[in-house]
Amino acid sequence: MHADRTNRAALIVLALIASGAGILGALASFGVFGASVQHRPLVDNPVSRYFGREGEWLWPVVAGVAGLITLACLYWLWVLLFSTDRTGDLRVAGDNRFGRTTLVPGTIAHAVTDEVASYPGVVAAGSRLIGDPDIPTLVITADLEDSADIAAVRRRIETQAAEHARQALDRPEMPVQLDLTITNRRTSRVA
Repeated sequence: MHADRTNRAALIVLALIASGAGILGALASFGVFGASVQHRPLVDNPVSRYFGREGEWLWPVVAGVAGLITLACLYWLWVLLFSTDRTGDLRVAGDNRFGRTTLVPGTIAHAVTDEVASYPGVVAAGSRLIGDPDIPTLVITADLEDSADIAAVRRRIETQAAEHARQALDRPEMPVQLDLTITNRRTSRVA
């Protein structure tokens, strides 16, 4: 979910509409559109007359719709703030006679990120574990120089960094999602 882009776009549209309405109202009140518009009510009275005449049933409907909108907004905020696809603590397989070993997913992700970032041609890297802690998926992202050998970097990530993570978690079948992006930036590492 690209919630940040959606939020930004919705808020920009709402801000433009509100700003436009405010500017038009201000211009009308200063007489820019003529004296007749300047002294006219901002909202025409037929709407308020209708609400006054049908208020017995209309206001409860408006309140119900407002309540539904409020619930939808609260759900949206809940999803944005508290939901995540990141996995919880990982149980490392092994002999349980001495207790259970768990691993914070960030440690594996940090190690994979550092390893991938050290590869030639990689400008920036990131990784995270998502999904069910019993069957996590390793997501690796890497920004590559436009001159990098993409096939070689991909092969190295798959055979080294991903395999190291699989070995550390004792999950040889752990799926890996690899997202490579070509960039015109250059790495600052000295070979």
